[in-house]
Amino acid sequence: MKYCPQCEQTKKIEEFGKNRARSTGLANYCRSCHNRVSSEAKQRLYGGQRSYLLKTRYGLTGAQVDELTARQGGICVLCLRDPAAHVDHDHYTGVVRHILCFPCNGGLGQFDDNPRRLYEAADYLEERTWYVRLLRLELGTSRISSSALRAWREETYPGSFERRTAEAVARAGLTSRGKPRVRWGLDAADIEDLVTIQQGGCAICVDRPAEHVDHCHETGAVRGMLCGGCNTGMGQLRDDPAVLRRAIDYVLGLLVKEVPDGRGGTRLSFTEPDVDPESVPEGGWEPHRLADAAFRKGERDKEGVRDSWIGDPVEV
Repeated sequence: MKYCPQCEQTKKIEEFGKNRARSTGLANYCRSCHNRVSSEAKQRLYGGQRSYLLKTRYGLTGAQVDELTARQGGICVLCLRDPAAHVDHDHYTGVVRHILCFPCNGGLGQFDDNPRRLYEAADYLEERTWYVRLLRLELGTSRISSSALRAWREETYPGSFERRTAEAVARAGLTSRGKPRVRWGLDAADIEDLVTIQQGGCAICVDRPAEHVDHCHETGAVRGMLCGGCNTGMGQLRDDPAVLRRAIDYVLGLLVKEVPDGRGGTRLSFTEPDVDPESVPEGGWEPHRLADAAFRKGERDKEGVRDSWIGDPVEV
């Protein structure tokens, strides 16, 4: 039993939290009193739980976050789709950048705020990357399918098709009523072969293990084997090359700019063509998002010389 000086009651020690700084190893107040006292202190000193967290984590008040959100027009500066709700900061410097939606904030973290990985991910989606050439050299096509992988297996390991298939299925433990379980049109042996072609590395970042089958959520077509971070980050950034290219400029500090507002002050600008975020009505961002995506695709197409060795993504 332990006495709580706040409620002046003696209670079971299970009703007290842990505190290693005290000789007893227990908090001074019971849990219910501790929570109430903490809540009152946060309300008195910071104005509430939200402001307390913002101040301790990012050095901002709730009013400052609300002001920044309003300057953004209430929209996530990356995807231009969802409401801005989460404070984003540079994990190296701790500097607050802007307010993002939850998926975009998480997607940046999955890519480690790394511009190179974001660049490769955008090229990967548009079939402009080294991975396209690799598939064409190995499979004779950039389209991954069970038939293409089985042809590669028979050519690379002649006479061992059935044995390698059975061994792969046994290693993966993927069976359904005695037959190999098939997902995305590939069985365990197909997936193993694809990892072998990629030399075990992620098709985007290369330096992490290829562990997840990546596929287009619209067509179901398999695109490659990715590491966990790249696979999750792609999904959170909506498999959208335009969002990925905006993310590159964002982490480099080039996306969001301060421009004159025509009234002697400044405003934010983060789209091409430029638009005043505070002038866009709620639900009115879609045409600006599409225009920005078209602009960034046009800018990327100007870099075609870099991709001349890949060529257009056509079936071989």
